[in-house]
Amino acid sequence: MLTGIIEQVDPAKWKLAPHVTELEASIIREILKITTRPGVISFAGGLPAPELFPIETVKELAAYVLDTYGAAAMQYSLSAGITPLRELLAERATGRGTASRTENILITAGAQQGIELLGRAFIAPGDYVLVENPTYLGALQVFNYYRAQYCVVEMDDEGMLIDQVEKQLETYHPKLIYTVSNFQNPTGITMSVERRKALIEIAGRYNVPIIDDNPYGELQFSDERIPTLKSIGGDEVVALRTFSKLVSPGFRVGWMNGPTEVIEQFEKVKQCVDLHANTFAQYLMLEFIKQGYLEPHVEKIRADYKAKRDTMLAALAEYFPPEITWTRPEGGMFIWLRLPSKLSAKELLNKAVERQVAYVYGEPFYPLGGGEHTMRLNYSNATHETIREGIKRLGDLFKAELAG
Repeated sequence: MLTGIIEQVDPAKWKLAPHVTELEASIIREILKITTRPGVISFAGGLPAPELFPIETVKELAAYVLDTYGAAAMQYSLSAGITPLRELLAERATGRGTASRTENILITAGAQQGIELLGRAFIAPGDYVLVENPTYLGALQVFNYYRAQYCVVEMDDEGMLIDQVEKQLETYHPKLIYTVSNFQNPTGITMSVERRKALIEIAGRYNVPIIDDNPYGELQFSDERIPTLKSIGGDEVVALRTFSKLVSPGFRVGWMNGPTEVIEQFEKVKQCVDLHANTFAQYLMLEFIKQGYLEPHVEKIRADYKAKRDTMLAALAEYFPPEITWTRPEGGMFIWLRLPSKLSAKELLNKAVERQVAYVYGEPFYPLGGGEHTMRLNYSNATHETIREGIKRLGDLFKAELAG
């Protein structure tokens, strides 16, 4: 006998754990629901440009993978990931200045799962985590789930302020340092080479590991490659990487690069989570790299995002009031804005949506509060025309509010 759909559940029966009931939905995901409305220009989500997805290439590679690997591409696999892909990623990292072996690589379901594995493996309730202020919201969600406490470090145009790092390490003894060192989400700031070296030296002195979340590192607009924290710091650093920003977020394929003994522990934790990452997608990414598609594809993305960044910066200069300032990222997907104290980015969002344009206000990126007068804009998932029109709408709104 079929039963009806239950609209409400009895909380006395479904006794969720406190750390689950205390979870808050991602504000970005909530704002993205608004952006599905017809006509809304969205600068909210950190979405890759869909017109750049290599759909025809993936069609060809999907057939090749099935013809070449057969049932293996559709079967359960190793928790650490398929060996050929791990070997290739280790070889690629070594060729780019980060000496790596297969045993250093763990395939994850995107870089976000890497953060989740770190939370499970490292954080007990009450442990401190050192983060940039502001920092990536998805990391804060994970750390909040495991009931971490925060010590925060402010940034300037060169990244973390190193004197603050040392003070926080000495005061709070955090379990780990979490940073997005390249084209940071949400600010677009990149840590300078000098700061990277100083951070590694101080972290080593205080015996605290560094987690470098680096999904945007290859989206650098200049040809001068910045040495990664991992390439400088070696075993002091666990690097999180992903193909989500380079090829497709739908594949959910990322990886961790860390000391062998640490990776072995993460592998055991991953077995508890999902057994292994998507096998078929791993083989697709293996062949995407082996057959020479990745590098030219990334070059195409870099050129596209650089042009869109330039369009947004020009539109900001043309349409925004002079009281508002913003970053000038040299890569990645985001521009960070600071508003005058008279304007609250959160309070103005509804008025912006009335004008058919959306952004993410800054407060959720600050783990200890603050950021009322900040906001994030994404330029990758828009056209040049919608960038100019959306920025004009926002500029008109902000000018009207400042004049009122």
